[in-house]
Amino acid sequence: MSKRILLVDDAAFMRAMLKDILSKNGFDVVGEGEDGIKGIEKYKELRPDLVIMDITMPNMDGITAVKEIKKLDKAANIIMCSAMGQQAMVLESIKSGAKDFIVKPFKPDVVISAVTKVLDN
Repeated sequence: MSKRILLVDDAAFMRAMLKDILSKNGFDVVGEGEDGIKGIEKYKELRPDLVIMDITMPNMDGITAVKEIKKLDKAANIIMCSAMGQQAMVLESIKSGAKDFIVKPFKPDVVISAVTKVLDN
């Protein structure tokens, strides 16, 4: 059975790019959200195997959303994505419970490697 993934990013084209990479590699993108609030709602509704979450978003940022999702489900698998030069935020997101991070612009092999590593642990 293919793993179910939720994508949370305020940029629709980033979600589309990730969805394309993941679908081509046999993963099932079951939902999308454009901010942390939507991400939490979708997590509750869909209970995906993995969330790929952007850090910088309107309304609620990714780090706050990670903390909220971890309150709902301690075992949640979350990978953060960030633009270059956001190391401090990446560290903060890992402390908040994210398992890994990927940097934009996305390289398909790096995305698949991170997703596989987190889901296999």
